[in-house]
Amino acid sequence: MDQALLRAYLSAVYELPSSNGPVRASLDGDATTDTALLPDLLRSEFAVVTAYNPRSMVLPRKTNEGRHFVMRDLLIIGCYRVEPCISYEENGEGTWREPSWLVHHMNRDEAIAYGRVFHQNMVLVNRGARPELVVTDYTFDDVGTTVVGHWRVRT
Repeated sequence: MDQALLRAYLSAVYELPSSNGPVRASLDGDATTDTALLPDLLRSEFAVVTAYNPRSMVLPRKTNEGRHFVMRDLLIIGCYRVEPCISYEENGEGTWREPSWLVHHMNRDEAIAYGRVFHQNMVLVNRGARPELVVTDYTFDDVGTTVVGHWRVRT
């Protein structure tokens, strides 16, 4: 996988909904053994998936929105609790913003399947306060190749 693209994924800020208000976090934090310091959401099992811009190919807004809502409907039919979230570049010059779905209690294999169906480069899976970027596009690496990150809470 292209290292610049991987760095962009690791430094992207994910704004995730929680019962205590939005949690802003990225995957470029330091390793910590005390996960109790993290917000509850970041210690739970979830996945972040999107249908926007397959394989980094920018699509028209209407096309992206249509794909995104089809994904949401499939997730709901699959009995998942789904909430809208967004990821974006932290620096002020960045224009990249991508709507996504926070899917509670989605396991790694199912997240990979959704990423493959919607032709995404990667999906984000969180298990036990351990965020993982998982390759879902076979043109990059073997599907399932994982890059482990560490949460960094942004304020």
